[in-house]
Amino acid sequence: MSTVPAPSRRQFLKAGALIGGGLVVGFVVPGARRFADAAPAQAAAVSGGFAPNAFLRVGEDDTVTVLLSHSEMGQGIWTGLAMLIAEELDADWSKIRVEHAPAAQAYAHTAFGMQMTGGSTSTWSEFDRYRQAGATARALLVAAAAQRFGVPVEQVRTENGIALAGERRVRYGELAADAAKRPAPAQPPALKDAKDWKIIGKPTKRLDGPEKIDGRAKFGMDVHFDGLLTALVARAPVFGGTVKSFDATAAKAVPGVRDVVQVPSGVAVVADHYWAAKLGRDALRIDWDLGPHAGLDTGRLREQFRQLAATPGAVAAQAGDVDAALARAARTVEAEYHVPYLAHSPMEPLNCTVKIADGQCEIWTGTQFQTLDQQVAAKIAGLKPEQVKIHTLFLGGGFGRRATPTSDFVAEAVQVAKAAGKPVKTVWSREDDVRGGYYRPMYLQQAKIGLDGQGRPMAWKHVLVGQSIAAGSPFEAVMVKNGVDATSVEGVADSPYLKAIADHRVDLHSPTTGIPVLWWRSVGHSYNGFIMESLIDELAHAAGQDPVAYRRSLLKDHPRHLAALNLAAEKAGWGGKPAEGRARGVAVHESFGSYIAQVAEVSLQDAPGGGQTIRVHRFVCAIDCGLAVNPDGVRAQMESGINFGLGAALYSALSFKDGRVQESNFHDYRVLRLDESPQIEVHIVPSSEKMGGAGEPGTAPVAAAVANAVFALTQKRLRELPLRLA
Repeated sequence: MSTVPAPSRRQFLKAGALIGGGLVVGFVVPGARRFADAAPAQAAAVSGGFAPNAFLRVGEDDTVTVLLSHSEMGQGIWTGLAMLIAEELDADWSKIRVEHAPAAQAYAHTAFGMQMTGGSTSTWSEFDRYRQAGATARALLVAAAAQRFGVPVEQVRTENGIALAGERRVRYGELAADAAKRPAPAQPPALKDAKDWKIIGKPTKRLDGPEKIDGRAKFGMDVHFDGLLTALVARAPVFGGTVKSFDATAAKAVPGVRDVVQVPSGVAVVADHYWAAKLGRDALRIDWDLGPHAGLDTGRLREQFRQLAATPGAVAAQAGDVDAALARAARTVEAEYHVPYLAHSPMEPLNCTVKIADGQCEIWTGTQFQTLDQQVAAKIAGLKPEQVKIHTLFLGGGFGRRATPTSDFVAEAVQVAKAAGKPVKTVWSREDDVRGGYYRPMYLQQAKIGLDGQGRPMAWKHVLVGQSIAAGSPFEAVMVKNGVDATSVEGVADSPYLKAIADHRVDLHSPTTGIPVLWWRSVGHSYNGFIMESLIDELAHAAGQDPVAYRRSLLKDHPRHLAALNLAAEKAGWGGKPAEGRARGVAVHESFGSYIAQVAEVSLQDAPGGGQTIRVHRFVCAIDCGLAVNPDGVRAQMESGINFGLGAALYSALSFKDGRVQESNFHDYRVLRLDESPQIEVHIVPSSEKMGGAGEPGTAPVAAAVANAVFALTQKRLRELPLRLA
């Protein structure tokens, strides 16, 4: 099966190939980058056993340990990638174990050349490599079994962790020592035909579930060893601010505080435990130079964005003469949409433990960017990258926050440990991250769309104003072309709706504000999916047509969009009458190689303080992601993406006043709560198309489906997030 080509918006990661050294060629994965199998000896040294390549080892007790080249942050690859190896290895699933791999070039992303997790790429990028790893191990075990049985390898078959020839059988664990002595196959072994799969494509319970339920799972926050101290950093209240001076007298008087050190990001209080560090930081007296951004105000920014929208921008997409076509239109629809800054707010706040000693830097954290973190830490510590050892732990959510171009929270932790001269766990409180982290950018967008006599779009003029994620980062040269950051316009400039229109133009303005921005689950699709699918609903209403029927007509040449749309509409009962006081809305959007349609069913309810709020009762989702390696995992990610997107659609927003973020924690930066989660139904479109992602695409259409349902119920068009009725 061929791999999915990396979307252009992710090309920035190719810059990661410049970070590491050359790859040691192991075997070739069809359609992907060559990768190293330089780590078998390292893997075997960890716990002994047969390690035929960097991705698995077989123990004498029959356990098969899969080394995960990506980070498990709730998306299910702890299970999904293990399924790929287990399938080709014919392993006993009950014997499968998983560990995060060390930071090493052997585990570089097959498309991007650096070890990382993001872009909903983990499964499709490893589909060939992990299966080949399992097939290679099986070939060596079969050869060892054939030698033991005294028969040709063709007479040996395998099943459930056992090699068999006639009536003779031997467990993989018994063959491990002999197999370890055999040379690697001269050619990559053939992979199974899909018709012979016993694991891939079958619903499979998660391997990490039991240990997360009973508390055995280790997250970064769980790290503890003798002599480990805890630090909190006081950072400037305004982005770009710096320390002019500080008085640590009161902080040092707090019981348990061991040291106060200045680092590039601020002033760190190092203590025996979190509470002492927290009280010590509260007691610090710091004189800040607030820098050039002390006047930041989101209200004023919005007006500045609106003024920019009235001027020509960088051209992201263009065809024909849009102004002339608009002049010929039978009717025009004009709209302005706005989305706010958003924090990632993972359940586990940022943390990183660092120990620098004996010419080594050891790091324990949940990260999405091992290669970059290793390079940054080495530079700070004055070491070579190979002297930096990263222990990747479970991530209590990431959503992009643990993959920053500056490795900010890892770099800061290394700075703190270096300054303190002791092992330190640097912890961010939730308030720290909400008020001092990276955010999804705020955007203002305007569209003017001309309709022909049949109500179909014949001219589309669209302008986007918002910050570029790549601008000013090491990846700008790769990600930004002709002034256009592809993440800013994805889902608009490449929309199938626009491509079908002979006359269209998409302009982009990327102002700089001093506010740090970053990819956030589904990136540009998170706001462009809302805006595009809301606009299509506006056009359907203007044309006097049913929203599903209208989309079907516009997407008639896009079978994967249609398949998802038709399945979601059917399962939601579109066309039938919902319960009294309820209405349905629909959205369909492609992102990360997957095609998703969603139908939301909503009502209005009285708010405690007066007025009404939106209540979402039911969400029906259909996804075509190509092959679903673990259908249970795909369903879980759709449920996750929907709830994540609903929180942002209904509640979440960050605002700035006098340079400061006004929100601080879940009481005023609201996310969806358990009792607000709707009934969610997920349906997977049977598909043999190219594999797409599942971690992010489920979020993109959510807000549009809800907003369109609200319009169907109230005839009020909500063009701003979070959705408010008044």
